[in-house]
Amino acid sequence: MTQLRTVQVLGGGSAGSSAHVRSLASGLVARGVRVTVCAPAELDRVYDFIGAGARFVPVPRRNDPATVAVLRNACVGADVVHAHGLHASVRAVLALAGGAGRAAPSLVTTWHTRNHVEGARGGLLRLLERRTARTAAVVLGTSSDLVDRARRRGARDARLAPVTVPASRAPVCLHDGKARAELGAVDRPLLMAVGALEPERGYGMLLDAARRWRDLDPQPLLVIAGEGRERAALQRRIEAERLAVRLIGRRDDVAELLAAADIAVLPSRWEARSPLAQEALRLGVPLVATAVGGVPELVGDAAELVPWGDAAALAEAVRGLLEDTDRRMDLAAAGRVQARTWPTEDETIAHVLSVYDELAGRR
Repeated sequence: MTQLRTVQVLGGGSAGSSAHVRSLASGLVARGVRVTVCAPAELDRVYDFIGAGARFVPVPRRNDPATVAVLRNACVGADVVHAHGLHASVRAVLALAGGAGRAAPSLVTTWHTRNHVEGARGGLLRLLERRTARTAAVVLGTSSDLVDRARRRGARDARLAPVTVPASRAPVCLHDGKARAELGAVDRPLLMAVGALEPERGYGMLLDAARRWRDLDPQPLLVIAGEGRERAALQRRIEAERLAVRLIGRRDDVAELLAAADIAVLPSRWEARSPLAQEALRLGVPLVATAVGGVPELVGDAAELVPWGDAAALAEAVRGLLEDTDRRMDLAAAGRVQARTWPTEDETIAHVLSVYDELAGRR
């Protein structure tokens, strides 16, 4: 039997999609698949695709002819090219379009997220979504609304493929005193949010909520882990309004910090299968999140859900949990139960491999 060959393509690489590709690479290699990962060089330094057994080809985020040519060469001889995210999908479409005279690999794309850009740029991104959706043999959406979106964009075959972010391998200790001391929350409640400091993450609304719970005694400390273009503006506001909020930048020990928290907070405008939500429920950390995108189907009844943009509802949900120990304990237990309903890492890999086998059988 001929060995299946696949190329995994990442663009900028969000934490969720990059971790997914690392998991896929490791699992596919273990199942006898030859895997090449094409991604910006800095992602291999973080996710160690080579250590997973994959061949790694550094491909910059750009879509210039030289970059596309590098990707095109990496795809020669592949059975399936699997692009993760819109930027990677556009690059893969361009690369495969130049493969005249060769047996073209089947293109699979996974939609991990969606854009919220308006105006001319938003229109361009919608056109790119349409082109990649119509070109791909299969579009995998990590949440039901992404599958619906792909179908509206003209996908021939769009399927639900829930991605479970691999659990942290590092041992974690709930309410770890050392972590709380480092963050400055020894004698006060600790709230934790994680994600890029970008407008769609809802941190402006989260600061509005933090202003509303300042009367609590002791006042909770909100810690936000992540980096992004909104950092300076958020920091100015924190200082101007004297909010009990700390921006701690990008961290490699998010699971450990999250395990030390009393409540996790996810204020995003949209999410598919949020890594923060998954980690919080696995750890039994009560979660307050916006009822957007794939969040309700991910968490079920195991989290407090509030409308997007409603700072008062978010603040009230946090306040209610801080004042109700029994409710927090119920959510902690429900979170662990809900996490057991998600596909395992092995099941996720097996599902993707079944799609590859199906497409390879058509060639």
